[in-house]
Amino acid sequence: MFGWWRKRRPAPQVPDALWHAVLAAYPFLQRARPADEDRLRSLAASFLADKEFHGAQGLAVTDEMALAIAAQAVLPVLHLGLDWYDDFVGIVVHPDQVVARRTTQDEAGVVHEWDEVLAGEAMERGPVMLSWTDVQSAGASAADGYNVVVHEFIHKIDMRDGEADGCPPLPGPRRRAWRATLEAEYERFREEVVIAERFSGEAPWLDPYGAENPGEFFAVAGEAYFVNRPRFARDFPALVALFDAFFAPGLPSR
Repeated sequence: MFGWWRKRRPAPQVPDALWHAVLAAYPFLQRARPADEDRLRSLAASFLADKEFHGAQGLAVTDEMALAIAAQAVLPVLHLGLDWYDDFVGIVVHPDQVVARRTTQDEAGVVHEWDEVLAGEAMERGPVMLSWTDVQSAGASAADGYNVVVHEFIHKIDMRDGEADGCPPLPGPRRRAWRATLEAEYERFREEVVIAERFSGEAPWLDPYGAENPGEFFAVAGEAYFVNRPRFARDFPALVALFDAFFAPGLPSR
């Protein structure tokens, strides 16, 4: 395991057979611009050279598993660079989703505890946790705009300036413009989810988990943008323009 890339500097070349196997398993990685695929392959190799993978609960992380995660993780920074991920090293891969015990205290001092099922989790200035079951099914789940890897790594981008609040680090005027657009789309989406859940309205295509808060909306919208752009653009044209300007600065919209 890891015979071709572990502890190698600079980043090694990704073997052709391994790369094509990953592309076949995750068709959304085959970019619209030919130059993007070469950059994706190179950036994935650099990501592998920089990060450390750990299998949990006895899971053995193979080369193909690590490359599959790396290729998806670098989609959001394809034109931004790996410096956006320089606040952590570890990626913990569980065989399946995990149950986390949560505790919070409300304003009255009452402590609430509950269990939360997680497919992934990004910790501020800490590791990323992923469920391999969800990663493995990402090729099929792209039709629904779902991708746990992209989701968690967008949280990483969002948390560069603190908590995941739905806005990446941007200078003042751009930050205000970003917030105005994203929060308006978030409120519209939240209303659609409420209507669907309470009044039997039509369920939105995007994962309703995005209605939790602006930070989750950014991550949920971002994963859909990267894995099923045509479908995402039908519902969120304003966000496509916003995301294009941030994730692919200087490039014409596709």
